[in-house]
Amino acid sequence: MIFSERLKREREKRGWSQTELAEKIHVSRQSVSKWETGKNYPSIEVIIDLSDLFGVTIDELLRSDEELKEKVIQDSKQLAYPKWKVFFDSVFLLGVFLLVSKIIIIALNHFVGTNILILEGLPKAVASFLPLILMVIGGVGSDQLKNKYI
Repeated sequence: MIFSERLKREREKRGWSQTELAEKIHVSRQSVSKWETGKNYPSIEVIIDLSDLFGVTIDELLRSDEELKEKVIQDSKQLAYPKWKVFFDSVFLLGVFLLVSKIIIIALNHFVGTNILILEGLPKAVASFLPLILMVIGGVGSDQLKNKYI
């Protein structure tokens, strides 16, 4: 049985109208109507509420409807996407900050005559390429997420 049929059966089994069900889960009657006709699907949050309300497992609601299962999977990917995007964007920005700082320090050392050391304890190769490495990791990671979650 597909989700739309299951939803309608569970609602009618309890003698509820579409409006009554909508009020119980805080959505519009039109949303319930679209779900029951298969024109649209609810979010995972609403599916959880329906599961609790009807006393059935989420698996029972999802398992029979392949299209709904795919929508829930896509929704969960969208939820994970911003967290990783923020991480990779932060790594990229850290690389930019370090690069700009390094350029400013080099300019001060050269033109003003200061003697500021850049990342003194690290090997020269690491100190030289760290900003670039961070920018590449952040940029590639962010781009991969963009392609994965389209």
